[in-house]
Amino acid sequence: MKLAKRVASLTPSATLAITAKAKELKAAGYDVIGLGAGEPDFNTPQHIIEAAVKAMNEGHTKYTPSGGLPALKAEIIKKFVRDQGLSYEPAEIIVCVGAKHALYTLFQVLLDEGDEVIIPTPYWVSYPEQVKLAGGVPVYVEGLEENDFKITPEQLKAAITPRTKAVILNSPSNPTGMIYSAEELKALGEICLEHGVLIVSDEIYEKLIYGGAKHVSIAELSPELKAQTVIINGVSKSHSMTGWRIGYAAGPKDIIKAMTDLASHSTSNPTSIAQYAAIAAYSGPQEPVEQMRQAFEERLNIIYDKLVQIPGFTCVKPQGAFYLFPNARQAADMAGCRTVDEFVAALLEEAKVALVPGSGFGAPDNVRLSYATSLEALETAIKRIRKFMEARA
Repeated sequence: MKLAKRVASLTPSATLAITAKAKELKAAGYDVIGLGAGEPDFNTPQHIIEAAVKAMNEGHTKYTPSGGLPALKAEIIKKFVRDQGLSYEPAEIIVCVGAKHALYTLFQVLLDEGDEVIIPTPYWVSYPEQVKLAGGVPVYVEGLEENDFKITPEQLKAAITPRTKAVILNSPSNPTGMIYSAEELKALGEICLEHGVLIVSDEIYEKLIYGGAKHVSIAELSPELKAQTVIINGVSKSHSMTGWRIGYAAGPKDIIKAMTDLASHSTSNPTSIAQYAAIAAYSGPQEPVEQMRQAFEERLNIIYDKLVQIPGFTCVKPQGAFYLFPNARQAADMAGCRTVDEFVAALLEEAKVALVPGSGFGAPDNVRLSYATSLEALETAIKRIRKFMEARA
């Protein structure tokens, strides 16, 4: 059976081989420390779990509106007012089956064949694939390490063509943890306004901010930018609800209506029970969010200092999310590896530490290390990496 061309265009996940190998070693009884996690290692707060149980017991187990429960939209609207001072109407909000599904649906309604989407590198692995699945063309702009992996207005302007439809901004970033300041966002936004480019602002890590940094949404900088921005967010990272699959998009009514119409023919609606849990996430106590943030910040400060002391590693200290994205090119050379991907494979085989190669994020000289695991496991992993480098150098 011949498969569709759209599927053939997909790039296999760069993490697939390393993940499979890590599972194989674990199954064989080896003590493998996996630092590839893209989700908090905390359970969902108890009051959210209880809200889901209550919803089930009360019979809220049926279809909901395709765009999400009105009560959940109301809480999302309150969240925008509270956190960003932004005002949205229910018709400007769609609740989706996770933020990933919100992005997928957005690109499906936005892009025609050959339309271009500017994607800064390093990027989250699914951005290019979702653009390609919608018939679009990813256009990569390199966020240089010396600029904290962020693109400049000059770079953005140079990448725009008559076919440019949108640009993706992810702040805080996966995989780098970097944050765009209000001044940087304003400068990028002016370019987008000048050229009529839609801004897709992925803000899923907004609650995980460290070192006194501040999250700023580009949509809050001016009414004009708000009108030209679609915000993508959700409860997965902020409330440790990755498996509940609740994300959302906020933006212009015509775009949100098209996304809602498409969702009605694809997913019908997000899971009813998970939506009631998300209502509790936003309307209930926020102390668990801050407790989790503090735990991540403590891990970051401890593990960053230890990592940069290992010969061959350099790392820009992140301000958000829960990833370190060190440059390991020199470490790979010192370890006798031709590429960083080869270095990651050798590290797993010999030291039993699983990192994610940066090639999957458009940065082949880097590796992604998640600190969404226990401090004990992180410190043991760093010791193993150091020992591996000493043995290889």
